[in-house]
Amino acid sequence: MSVAEPRRIVLFRHAKADWPQVSDHERPLAERGRKDAPVAGRKLADTHIPFDLALCSTANRTRETWKLAVHELPHRPKTVYEERIYEASPGELIAVLNETPDDVRNVILIGHNPGVQGVTEVLSGAAEGDAGERMGRRGFPTAAFAVLTFDGSWKALEPGTATLSDYWAPSE
Repeated sequence: MSVAEPRRIVLFRHAKADWPQVSDHERPLAERGRKDAPVAGRKLADTHIPFDLALCSTANRTRETWKLAVHELPHRPKTVYEERIYEASPGELIAVLNETPDDVRNVILIGHNPGVQGVTEVLSGAAEGDAGERMGRRGFPTAAFAVLTFDGSWKALEPGTATLSDYWAPSE
């Protein structure tokens, strides 16, 4: 990897979940979530980011979201299902990202709010174009994602070191 090439993180919130009588961890996607996840996958493909690694929460709704979205990508990255992403704070998510091997350039993390939005805000020291304004208007609804870029090693990723370069959310 060239020093001039920035690393990219995509923070992807799971699609809309249902509320059946199961534990929170086992909640499945709602019908709308099953429709939005492939749309988000196509939008992820439009970013032309060749993901090297996917870090996905072990919750049912995140696994379902990823399985529906990844089919839309031209290349399927290695996927690691990580228990620590479920109910993680921004600091805990940064700690997970800090463990990424340095030969990995582009990571997608599939998780939950408020952690996904929080870590996006904490890591973003700047924003390109209107990405920050769009995220500020929309918040971080289900199936939304943010693209962050940064330079340096994964161990050096900390608050304010990344740039919010893109943001997408499904229309409601």
